[in-house]
Amino acid sequence: MTAETPEPPPLPAALTEPWRVIGVGALLWLLATVAAFTVPALESWRPICLAGLATGVLGTSVFLWQRSAARRGARGAQTGLVDGPHTTENR
Repeated sequence: MTAETPEPPPLPAALTEPWRVIGVGALLWLLATVAAFTVPALESWRPICLAGLATGVLGTSVFLWQRSAARRGARGAQTGLVDGPHTTENR
């Protein structure tokens, strides 16, 4: 008797399309940053919000770099990156 490991269900499309996740994350960090610089009581949030924005820019840059490498067919590139709602996965 062999025990097969169950396959997890596929992720919802909203989580596999990176631009939605990137957009929501960027919007939330931007709102927090605006609040940190406009509400005096939230002054201590400023460095954290700026670090969050910088991390988002860095992460988005890495994503774009990996997507570009996947499109070029680079051997070490990540596979399965989705460009948008009307495109298919990269090979």
